[in-house]
Amino acid sequence: MSPQHGHPGSGAWQDFCAQQQRARVEQYRVWMVGSGVFLALFLTSAYLSHFSPGRIAEGVPKVHEYIVKILPELGVTTFRDDMAYWFYAFPDWVKLLGETLLMAYVATLLGTLGALVLGFVAARNVGPSRWLTALSRRLLEVARTVPDLVYALIFVFAFGLGPLAGILAIAVHSMGASGKLFSEAIENVDLKPLDGLKAAGGNWVQGMRFAVFPLVLPSLVSYTLWRFEINVRTATVMGIVGAGGIGQELITAIRMLYYEDVSALILLIVITVSLTDMVCERIRHGFIGKENLS
Repeated sequence: MSPQHGHPGSGAWQDFCAQQQRARVEQYRVWMVGSGVFLALFLTSAYLSHFSPGRIAEGVPKVHEYIVKILPELGVTTFRDDMAYWFYAFPDWVKLLGETLLMAYVATLLGTLGALVLGFVAARNVGPSRWLTALSRRLLEVARTVPDLVYALIFVFAFGLGPLAGILAIAVHSMGASGKLFSEAIENVDLKPLDGLKAAGGNWVQGMRFAVFPLVLPSLVSYTLWRFEINVRTATVMGIVGAGGIGQELITAIRMLYYEDVSALILLIVITVSLTDMVCERIRHGFIGKENLS
């Protein structure tokens, strides 16, 4: 083989080997710098948050102690009597769980409507104008950046205690989170149907309604159901600031040291959230045309 065709002793082969060696050295240098930055950030975060294996080992037994405290004494009488004693306020708690679900439902509906409007405007590929797109994106950022509990405090101050404050807080945060997902889904669609509708004389609203919306509808439904699952969990903690629902009963039980009430309420919340997740999953699979998973 001639030197120009890459004989091991040729200059071209030596240059190739040198390039490979330099690439490996550069890759190793980047890996070392990245690892160093990661380690420095981790150690800094652990120091500032007082994280340490010793504190974890010290706290785990206390977690176990609290769990033992909140569990009822079962087996003292019959199982039916034990359950009746543990869930003595079951009818009232079910009403509060229903209130929590309704809070999540209404908040998801309001948040999704706002996200639909702002999501289409915020999408860079179909936005009506550059400044409207920028304004919509900033509004969505503010809506999802501020924690929902902060919104709940504001609305409790404005509208008083009760579910309304929780609904508005969850709705605003949902609008910001869902609006971002909606706009990203819209930015990934094929715009040929929209171009065809514009060529036929359609305006921006008609283009969004008849060309873009049908393409992203499955994704929007999936995101909305996923958001509803999150909002059910969020609605359970709105009671911390007096925004209604089962969370208000839970925080009262925690503060008053009603340990068995705490475990009963947590169990009901877990069951409710699990059932909600399963129902939403079946709806989502049925809507997008997939078979339900057994």
